[in-house]
Amino acid sequence: MEDDNETWIIDAGDVVIERRAEVGMAALQPLEQLIYCLWVADYGMRNAGDLEAAADLYAPFQEEVEGLSKDLGLPLAHAAFELSRSELERQYFELFEGICNEIRTAQSAKMFGE
Repeated sequence: MEDDNETWIIDAGDVVIERRAEVGMAALQPLEQLIYCLWVADYGMRNAGDLEAAADLYAPFQEEVEGLSKDLGLPLAHAAFELSRSELERQYFELFEGICNEIRTAQSAKMFGE
């Protein structure tokens, strides 16, 4: 990928946060909702070291990633967010790159109509 995934999720999250403020969560496309939920998880893990902070920010983030990633055919994201919260916390940074790459690939495919 052209830039690192940590920067990507911050930038992509900012775009989705702005759009969410304009149209509301329900009006976001599924991939946008997924990016927002991953951003929430990443925010919690990087700033507080756990997913409790993420849950405080947006409580259903984990369940939504699990469901959206299954619907979008993203097996890495689905498998990761299907884990228990404590197990996801333990493995988050190991899984992060693969999840981001999978989502970015889906995002590129959607942009190019594949």
